[in-house]
Amino acid sequence: MARVRLFAGAADILGATELRSDATTAGALRQDLVAGHGVSAEQVVTRCSLLVDGVRAADDDHPITAESLVDVLPPFAGG
Repeated sequence: MARVRLFAGAADILGATELRSDATTAGALRQDLVAGHGVSAEQVVTRCSLLVDGVRAADDDHPITAESLVDVLPPFAGG
């Protein structure tokens, strides 16, 4: 199962900083993350970027393997 690290608002709304997922694509992972957590989770997760093994998942078809490390990152502001 892929290791999924959650940060900031995503961690707050999902109640965890890390979890495991058997999703095989970025889109499937997003669906798994919001399932059972309501509209608030969907609003947060859909705005987050997913980094799969250090590479930004540009679309929902981006593959995730059982050995992947996925970071769920909220939008950042400032500089």
